[in-house]
Amino acid sequence: MRLPNLDRRRLLGSLAAGAAFVSLAPSARGQTRQIIVQYDWLMSNGQIGDVVAQANGYFAEAGLEVELMPGGPNSTTVPPVTANQALVGQFSDSGQGMLARSAGAPIKMIAAGFRQSPFAYFSLPAKPIRSVEDMRGKRIGTQPTARFVLDALLDKAGIDPGELEIVQVGWDMGPLANGQVDAITAWVTNTNALSILGDDRIALMQWDAGLPSYANVYFTSERALAEDADTIAAFIGAVARGWGWMYENRAASVDLLVDAYDQLDRAVEQATVETIVALAFDAATKEHGWGTFDPQVVADQIALYEKIGQFTGEVPTVEGFTTTAILDATEGERPKLG
Repeated sequence: MRLPNLDRRRLLGSLAAGAAFVSLAPSARGQTRQIIVQYDWLMSNGQIGDVVAQANGYFAEAGLEVELMPGGPNSTTVPPVTANQALVGQFSDSGQGMLARSAGAPIKMIAAGFRQSPFAYFSLPAKPIRSVEDMRGKRIGTQPTARFVLDALLDKAGIDPGELEIVQVGWDMGPLANGQVDAITAWVTNTNALSILGDDRIALMQWDAGLPSYANVYFTSERALAEDADTIAAFIGAVARGWGWMYENRAASVDLLVDAYDQLDRAVEQATVETIVALAFDAATKEHGWGTFDPQVVADQIALYEKIGQFTGEVPTVEGFTTTAILDATEGERPKLG
């Protein structure tokens, strides 16, 4: 059930920071609000709920005309948001947002699409790696952009990097399949690439390995929160409905995703959808609703990043980097499933 708009506005009023709050509900001002959502990667199964919200008309019902702007290898997510070109952005990982905040970007995390990062260390039964301790004496393949994750895990476990062989790899799973490495990093959602490893492959999730992290994190600018929080809440409320419908209609949601982005393989996406559900919904979302996040998890991630020297500027704080105001305002709209 949707919250009455006046109740929502009272909840969001504190964000105005003394400025006039000018964003009104569509019914009050009689027009559709056009917004852009900037993603940091190509549209895929991680955005299935967003695509469902678009296809099922939930954005339109909220008075929004939404452009889902895909990213890619050379895309930048923060500048369009801080320049007020995109109202909302999405990071693949909460750590990206922390680093941007440390570098001076005036952004805030407002919701978490995935309850944990889909990043994992894959191994095979012959040489299983089920914990960071198991990495001692092994050859660990990881991408250059993900080396800091391995460094953080080793630091937390008290393991010197010299106790293992770290091999630079790409996103092809061949090095593990061919025995060149004993473990390799990849996304658990990349079903097609992982298929060459067989169904008995072992996945050590980043979270289980010791590095807490949220994924597909929605963020916005401080300016937008002060001036247009109602529109942001309308978007999160509508996209939450999309994820709720996906939870109840998984096969049909995959059809909507592939119909919208026909470069995706329908069979592969159908095989992956249960993994997506497990990443997006758990006991916490059943209690608090889709999109929820725990500030303590954010604090733990910040502390670990600070310890290994990841921040180039001021160390971000939970209060500076996050706000739960949008989640509070949409509490009645976000499905409690898990």
